[in-house]
Amino acid sequence: MLIRENISLLPFNTFRMDVKAKIFAEYSSVEELRALLEQYKGEPLLHIGAGSNLLFTKDFDGVVLHSAMRRARCVSEDADYVWIEAENGLVLDELIAQLCDMGISGLENLSYIPGEVGASAVQNVGAYGVEAKDVIESVRAVSIADGAERIFSNAECQYGYRDSIFKNSLRGKYIITHVVYRLNKHFEPKLNYGNLSSEVGFNPTPMSVREAVIRIRQQKLPEVSELGSAGSFFKNPVVPKEKADELLKLYPDMPHYNAPSLEGREGVGLCKIPAAWLIEQCGWKGKMMGGAQCYEKQPLVLVNRNNATPEDIVNLAAAICKDVKEKFGIAISPEVNYI
Repeated sequence: MLIRENISLLPFNTFRMDVKAKIFAEYSSVEELRALLEQYKGEPLLHIGAGSNLLFTKDFDGVVLHSAMRRARCVSEDADYVWIEAENGLVLDELIAQLCDMGISGLENLSYIPGEVGASAVQNVGAYGVEAKDVIESVRAVSIADGAERIFSNAECQYGYRDSIFKNSLRGKYIITHVVYRLNKHFEPKLNYGNLSSEVGFNPTPMSVREAVIRIRQQKLPEVSELGSAGSFFKNPVVPKEKADELLKLYPDMPHYNAPSLEGREGVGLCKIPAAWLIEQCGWKGKMMGGAQCYEKQPLVLVNRNNATPEDIVNLAAAICKDVKEKFGIAISPEVNYI
């Protein structure tokens, strides 16, 4: 267990905001986590992973918790599937690299997404036609109130697009400690999103899909070690098919994808429209406000170009949302959490 006071959170958020936490505590086991929850009961708590999906807007006057639990193990297998349990502090991309090297598939489309296992299950991260919920069997979590452990099935997690019960009714009530993935021994590539199929080529393997995803992401996204960002800043909006058809009459080349399985909207015709396209049509690509920039290679990304303040990022995001709403009648919202 590691406990430090009045510590800069600069190394713990990919936007590279130099804010401070009153207390930073890192645990190496569920037992240590429970002890910390008891020790700091009543204090404001914030559990973070790699800090890749949040924007600190000010110092945090409370306890920031972080996991040093980084193991993964096989808990079961049969002729078709293998169940892998990963601890919350394991970097998701490191896990994916190991699985692809073993020829185990299911997560390869999520390669190179920054963040740790626990946060990926909270956010239901997704990329290139795959979401974490597609392969999550269950999650194990600890109650912040009393330290009790609970296992949530996939259905109980109430997954939706970049959403889960842990972002809604159970927000701030549980800390996910383990995630169990059901993964394929027999490779079934998912290559129908964007230009992934042409990038992968013939005879795909889990590793070749992973490598293709990484190449594509590196062409579009900044390295957070060189330019602060939180990856994709905005969610891709999902609209009724009628709205998409209306826009297609005005913008025949508008990219759009069917979105038939959103939580609670089964059977309703829905379309997902890339937020990056909407933002670019509004002229924001490459533009700056203060030290914040709408990234010139991928407008879905906001970057800390020139010592941006949290206010710079917030103001830029708000201006982009306003323009998209006015031009297209579509509301886009941040995927990033403001702290």
